[in-house]
Amino acid sequence: MTSQEFKANAIALIDGLKGVCASYGLGNDGNEFKIITQVFLYKFLNDKFAHEIKRIEPALAKADSWEAALRKKSKADYEMLLMQLGASTARLKPSHFLGTLFARQNDDNFAALFDSTLLDIAKLNSDIFSVKTNDGKSIVLFDAVTKYVDTNSDDFARAIINKLVHFSFEHIFAEKFDFFSTLFEYLIKDYNKDGGGKYAEYYTPHAVAKIMAACLVPKKVRNVTCNDPAAGTGTLLMNLAHAIGEDRCTIYTQDISQKSSSLLRLNLILNNLVHSIPNVIQGNTILEPYHKEDKGTGLRKFKFIVSNPPFKLDFSDFRDQLDTPANKKRFFAGIPKVPNKDKDKMAIYLLFIQHIIHSLESDGRAAIVVPTGFITAKSGIEKAIRQHLVQNKMLGGVISMPSNIFATTGTNVSILFIDAANKGDVVLIDASGLGEKVKEGKNQKTLLSVEDEQLIIDSGCDSKLPTQQIASEASIVSSDRTNL
Repeated sequence: MTSQEFKANAIALIDGLKGVCASYGLGNDGNEFKIITQVFLYKFLNDKFAHEIKRIEPALAKADSWEAALRKKSKADYEMLLMQLGASTARLKPSHFLGTLFARQNDDNFAALFDSTLLDIAKLNSDIFSVKTNDGKSIVLFDAVTKYVDTNSDDFARAIINKLVHFSFEHIFAEKFDFFSTLFEYLIKDYNKDGGGKYAEYYTPHAVAKIMAACLVPKKVRNVTCNDPAAGTGTLLMNLAHAIGEDRCTIYTQDISQKSSSLLRLNLILNNLVHSIPNVIQGNTILEPYHKEDKGTGLRKFKFIVSNPPFKLDFSDFRDQLDTPANKKRFFAGIPKVPNKDKDKMAIYLLFIQHIIHSLESDGRAAIVVPTGFITAKSGIEKAIRQHLVQNKMLGGVISMPSNIFATTGTNVSILFIDAANKGDVVLIDASGLGEKVKEGKNQKTLLSVEDEQLIIDSGCDSKLPTQQIASEASIVSSDRTNL
């Protein structure tokens, strides 16, 4: 089976699971995404377990039923096999196997059996697969999924199991980032809406994420830390980790949305970044940043930071709590005022930019999606941040992106690159004329071709303009910027 054929089958599975949910009154329900993503993950972890167990003990691959062969093993032998599994593979008992549930689907109270299986897997693997909150509470891998069905929950559970049993991930674990990123995007496309929480991510287009990662990591590095303080579902971080090498970096995140954090965990599992799940924090980054130095006296510093922070948000309940002596250094350019009207239009992204600057290692680098108005503002916090970057020789460059690159917002955006060790040149690129305009629902969107992406990447990594071409008042974009 080719990758394209498998991808088509995986998409058909996702559609089939959504069809089951619709048949039981859960189509477009607020809890549908919890069911779909957890059931999909349960299947993925089952197949990953089977793949790894057969690799450790090849005889299992030749058995008529690897599950039956494992059930015959003594408790000691089974535990010995589990000890040989890598950290990214969930530990499963024979009672957790999909085949076990399939064989027992006619049991009374099958929905309760299905739910208890998921909960037991979550408990057994809580050390590795749990997401934490600011206050230390663990959000485990699974919860009960049939509780969202009002009637016929046993039939619902049976329908789910029968969708899963005819599909297998086993033959594609050698596939890499691009394969699973496409699958993940399809899986969550209906669930990554504004309703996911205050910081629900405007889904960052793959092209933007790819450009940011490629320009941020122009050469090979290893054993580095990566961060996104408004991580959403992790689009930017997955691209960054792929550019570095998943085994060469450790990811740290924070996001206020439980929904986004759960989807990020799924993304990490799909992309062989399970080792970073303990660093996924659900919480308010601006008010209560979680990741601290070993002694807990200051913010942890990171080698690479990427972010597409919320641009505007009602932060009126917390604004005055930020205005403290302890935050003077972090928010060096100031804290935005709450607008007299439209409180939800407070420029929260300015706090994220300052937080990111404060969180960089002495030779760290960052890439941030910002409204283009940040680049051209003549006064205020925007200008103060730009002056700080120029005066401290931290500005790496700016790429002005095409309008409508995000279908969910008409705000023109640019990518701001920060390089804490940059003592030389600055890259200034105007890519606003690139791309093709297309309709996406009621919105117009600009799509970049592969050639457009590569043109920006090549220019961003190689083309340099002298720092002195930046205006003295730190107005970053000038008439001398590079035009593609």
